[in-house]
Amino acid sequence: MNYIIVQAGGKGTRLKHLTENKPKALVPVGNLPMLFYLFGRYPDKRFVIIADYKKEVMHEYLEAFAAVKYQIVDAAGTGTCAGIRQAADLIPDGEPFLLVWSDLILPADLKMPEGYDASGINTTLQKDYIGVSQTFPCRWSYRNGRFIEESSLEYGVAGFFLFTEKAKIADVPESGELVRWMQGRQMEFEKFGLAGTREFGLIEEYEKLETEKCRPFNRITIKENRVIKEGIDEQGKRLAARECAWYGKAKQLGVKALPEIYSVNPLEMERINGKNIYEYQPAYGQKQEILLKLTDALKQLHASEKIPADSFSLRESYFNKTFERIIKIRDLVPFANEKIIAVNGRKCRNVFFHKRELEEKLAGLSCNNFCFIHGDCTFSNLMLREDGSPVLIDPRGYFGYKELYGDPLYDWAKLYYSIVGNYDQFNLKRFRLSIGQDAEEGVGLQIESNHWEDMEADFFAMTGTKPEEIRLLHGVIWLSLTTYAWQDYDSICGAFYNGLYYLEEVL
Repeated sequence: MNYIIVQAGGKGTRLKHLTENKPKALVPVGNLPMLFYLFGRYPDKRFVIIADYKKEVMHEYLEAFAAVKYQIVDAAGTGTCAGIRQAADLIPDGEPFLLVWSDLILPADLKMPEGYDASGINTTLQKDYIGVSQTFPCRWSYRNGRFIEESSLEYGVAGFFLFTEKAKIADVPESGELVRWMQGRQMEFEKFGLAGTREFGLIEEYEKLETEKCRPFNRITIKENRVIKEGIDEQGKRLAARECAWYGKAKQLGVKALPEIYSVNPLEMERINGKNIYEYQPAYGQKQEILLKLTDALKQLHASEKIPADSFSLRESYFNKTFERIIKIRDLVPFANEKIIAVNGRKCRNVFFHKRELEEKLAGLSCNNFCFIHGDCTFSNLMLREDGSPVLIDPRGYFGYKELYGDPLYDWAKLYYSIVGNYDQFNLKRFRLSIGQDAEEGVGLQIESNHWEDMEADFFAMTGTKPEEIRLLHGVIWLSLTTYAWQDYDSICGAFYNGLYYLEEVL
């Protein structure tokens, strides 16, 4: 079996606000859009994606981020039959294929029935298979060789069909309910158990998920009083090596605000008996005490070792990387080709039309020396022990072309990113994005608060930084988040719009 048809049509209304701006196949589960679990499960197959609702988003998103062979069919008709005949036309005669609903996440150990794992045309296949849920209820059942419109868990029709060839569905109608059509045709299948499969067609199922605190390239294992962190792809392994190198250097320099490190292959460290800073809700005076300890810890870090500044690394981090990322999603983000975009009622100049102005502003930042920096000191990467002392975790480990050393302003801007920008809540997808009909109507972006905005003046007083420089970098950091947060379409768009919102204060 070399071909997979994915029924990714439908408005996904049962997912409520999650599909306000995107098709349900792109709703993230954990750290990946639903559709990308199929891509990861079958990376060498050829996919035919059926799209209708928000199909322009599907086209642009897959063009930017899909790493598999695929084609998109813009479905004619309505219902679960829509687009299936069009999709089947793209499959060669005699080829077996899988037809699957986009809101199913198959278990990693699922094995296809005998013969369907073979590559190329397989004329020996005689049976078609229907997947029965076994782990979640479905509206239709398949029992004793018949379709029954009756809810069932054990015999539920889950939206998973294996066909020996496309001739089996050659006369599927343009519109209507596919299972009802199959019932009318008295189609017969062998049952195939889908135990362990998860379905995310309902908002209630989505809300049961635990919030992911790690990226898809990392795996974190908690083992008693220790945390084991491993990279699970090339990007993750590269970042893990940098993180280990950073901890080694920090220990050598006598940096105090660190977890205990037990090993570096894989990285095994102390499990902090405390919480991330955004999880606390302290009073104003307590926030002052915490912020003072944080700024003292970062100042000690920056003072531990310095080297001459590297202008090429500054440009790479602040300008080149930012535009490299936002250019990739320019055709994906609504209104990104308009000169002015309203964001939360503020008319914001689009950075694509003020590229040289931003370049000049960034070139004017004051940086004579690079310091040993953390590189990503948001509240998500800062913890407090029970005694209130801060702990630096998840360091970035590089800046531009330099390992370990970089512009200290970058650390301060990342801290500001949590204090004023509420990045941590955004990262946990605790935000709502409403996209209007045009750039003049613009967008509304509401992010839950970390409740630290009242510390902005204290931040500048304690750090001694210049507000215009920090605010400039704050806007740039939001723009750079766009493709780093690629797993969620709303996060990509929200990061871009927020970047424009904050840059408008300083451009």
